[in-house]
Amino acid sequence: MKNKELLLLIIMLSATSGYTQTIAYPFSNTKLTFEERVNDLVTRMTLEEKVSQMSSKSPAIERLKIPAYNWWSGCAHGVGRTKDTVTVYPQSIALAATFNKEQILLTASQISDEARALHQKAKKEGRFGEQYYGLTMWDPNINIFRDPRWGRGHETYGEDPYLTAQIGLAFIKGLQGDDPKYLKTSACAKHFAVHSGPEYNRHSFNSKTSDYDLWDTYLPAFRELITEGKVSSIMCAYNRLDGKPCCGNDLLMQDILRNKFGFSGYVTSDCGAIADFWLTHKTNAGKEDASVDAVLSGTDLECGDENAYSTLVGSVKKGLIHEKDIDVSVKRLFMIRFRLGMFDPDAIVPYTSIPQSCINSDAHKKQALKMAREAIVLLKNEKSILPLKKNIRRIAVIGPNADNTSTPLANYNGIPEKVITALQGIKEKLPNAKIIYDEACYPVVNLADMNKIDIVAIVEKAREADVIIFVGGVNAELEGENGDAGKIAYDGFRAGDRTTIKLPEIQTNILKALHATGKPVVFVMMTGSALAIPWEAANLSAIVNVWYGGQAVGEALADVLFGDFNPGGKLPVTFYKSDNDLPDFENYSMENRTYRYFIGEVLYPFGYGLSYTSFKFDHLKYVSQIKTDGSVKISLNVTNTGNRGGSEVVQLYISHKNSKYKTPLRSLAGFQKIQLEKSEMKTVELILTPKELSIVKNDGKHFTVPGIIEFSAGSGQSLKDKSNNNVSGNLELSGSEYLVY
Repeated sequence: MKNKELLLLIIMLSATSGYTQTIAYPFSNTKLTFEERVNDLVTRMTLEEKVSQMSSKSPAIERLKIPAYNWWSGCAHGVGRTKDTVTVYPQSIALAATFNKEQILLTASQISDEARALHQKAKKEGRFGEQYYGLTMWDPNINIFRDPRWGRGHETYGEDPYLTAQIGLAFIKGLQGDDPKYLKTSACAKHFAVHSGPEYNRHSFNSKTSDYDLWDTYLPAFRELITEGKVSSIMCAYNRLDGKPCCGNDLLMQDILRNKFGFSGYVTSDCGAIADFWLTHKTNAGKEDASVDAVLSGTDLECGDENAYSTLVGSVKKGLIHEKDIDVSVKRLFMIRFRLGMFDPDAIVPYTSIPQSCINSDAHKKQALKMAREAIVLLKNEKSILPLKKNIRRIAVIGPNADNTSTPLANYNGIPEKVITALQGIKEKLPNAKIIYDEACYPVVNLADMNKIDIVAIVEKAREADVIIFVGGVNAELEGENGDAGKIAYDGFRAGDRTTIKLPEIQTNILKALHATGKPVVFVMMTGSALAIPWEAANLSAIVNVWYGGQAVGEALADVLFGDFNPGGKLPVTFYKSDNDLPDFENYSMENRTYRYFIGEVLYPFGYGLSYTSFKFDHLKYVSQIKTDGSVKISLNVTNTGNRGGSEVVQLYISHKNSKYKTPLRSLAGFQKIQLEKSEMKTVELILTPKELSIVKNDGKHFTVPGIIEFSAGSGQSLKDKSNNNVSGNLELSGSEYLVY
């Protein structure tokens, strides 16, 4: 288009910006590419205006008719923290327990529908720049849950890099949509990188890790979401890595993120992370020095109230940084806003037509229930006590999480129209049964107050029941982000983290007393992380983990307890026996951590989960070189040999035998969730590409290496879970080393 034509172009922005005046700038021309429009816009901005847009609270630029925008929104398991009610799905760790990529994509798509609808509502009401109503979603959290004591672990997808990557890919695809031009919402992979506690010192902590662990554990999920998922945003972490703050770390932000991974989107700091440079890390002299350092490293947006980036105007004038460096960041930021359709008429942006009626719709509520059901992990079912019969006359529902409406919502949550608690779900399932309820205690009680809990009275109430359901665990007031959780000091918890993985002692004491009645006791856990429950595992009739199951957790639990749904969730984390199994929390080495490197015996292994039916795996076949790239196809038959339908997660693990290079003991390399009716058989095919077959060297490069690869496929880890009937075999990779990527 000629310049003369551009100057004559008049575009109305009233539908998207709230401004009714007309403008005639090329950046308003929807026939130009986004790059051309962004470049034109930035050339028209003053230095002061450019810098103003590098804050998470970006002010309006009236003369260019650019509305204010607040970048901070979240949607880990539903749109978070808005004034409007929304659908609240199970917490991230629970979503991972479903091992269901297709349903996670659908869940994320519904979440982004609600985000779009809420954003449109805010625009129509003139609420420009209101926090939590934007389209830049600062999720998912794909940090590796390396240690169960980390309070924010329930925001992640667990301890395994492959599972985290696969679940994360599905989630961001659901958030960002599939339009070739526009983003539905902008997803953000966080926190980059090597970030998983402790919370109390996260603003000053220096994480140290080997090159091998960096590339083998901490970076793979980020690589996948960037290179395969095309995630549009990255959030850098609070802590330092090898002495340099992550948000100003050239190794992470330039060499790896931009150069090796080819990331082209924008980077935001975690909120307050730039101030940490001079206040706590002590790596920089002050605001000015820290801001220059962060921007030159590639942190485009500052989140927080310190306004350190406001010093960039003076820094340019002093020659400490060039205006062209500011331009790089500002262009990245406006590229996202253009890709979200914020400067185009609603009529040509496909996602602006998403109706308000999708929020809290029946379809979304149904999906929240479905995911809550699929996330439930049956850990123990002695003598098949579950499912319980519906003709039970008297049920005791005891415990701190039995009728708590906040615990199922976890953190960074929205507010649903209704939360169905465990107590309510059981009452609705059996309306004619007598329900005996007692909260018993808060999830944790300090030792000094232990004797104040009248356990005798609790037991007497429960004694008349035919079955006792104890709903315990922890909550997001205890485990979570520093500042949100841990505000009250309790034994076993610190600033959101845990100092012990044991179930709080008061709950074990109550469970022992309930067990002594001789009545069957079903222990229902609400938790975002692994709990050490050796006594419970050895003595109780059944154990069910419902995590933080969202708004429908009570209905989902009742469906499982009384047999209307067959549980099929699997653990995305290892359940250890005791604190003695854990290395020092602040040691970031993966030595003896997670199922990939832990050499001891565990209580419940990664990938574990029981069913009310049984499955047989046989007729294992594999074909090498099915493609010219050296992929291997593995197929096996799975048969439901039980008396009812149910789901199974077919898990494929590999182990490099006698490798001259360091490798994990075993690694998840593929999985597929299937549904089988009674006596039904399906053939499952899983593809091992060179990526899954490769090993990583200390420089981050992946190679296929000649040697023997042992693989097993079935319901869990064959080497750590003797209860399954996995099938296994050996692959021999021949030839020379081959660079994969």
